[in-house]
Amino acid sequence: MLMIRLARIGARKQPYYRVVVIEKERARNGRSLEVVGTYNPRTSPTSIDLKRERIEHWLSKGAKMSERVGKLMTKHAASASQPVSPA
Repeated sequence: MLMIRLARIGARKQPYYRVVVIEKERARNGRSLEVVGTYNPRTSPTSIDLKRERIEHWLSKGAKMSERVGKLMTKHAASASQPVSPA
């Protein structure tokens, strides 16, 4: 079964994640089929970069999203719909 989940690539105490499509049985940072986004929780506000078309493609192929990736998708959709006010 395919999963869309996070793979940690940051240094110690500096988390940075890739959103990857991977077989469910593989290790957290195992070889993935495709990188479909990134997530950096250390920036303010957190930076989320997702390839929505590719995520929808993999979902149509039967991949399942992890809980965390599902929450990031909804958060990213909400932040993308709100206009950015100039500083």
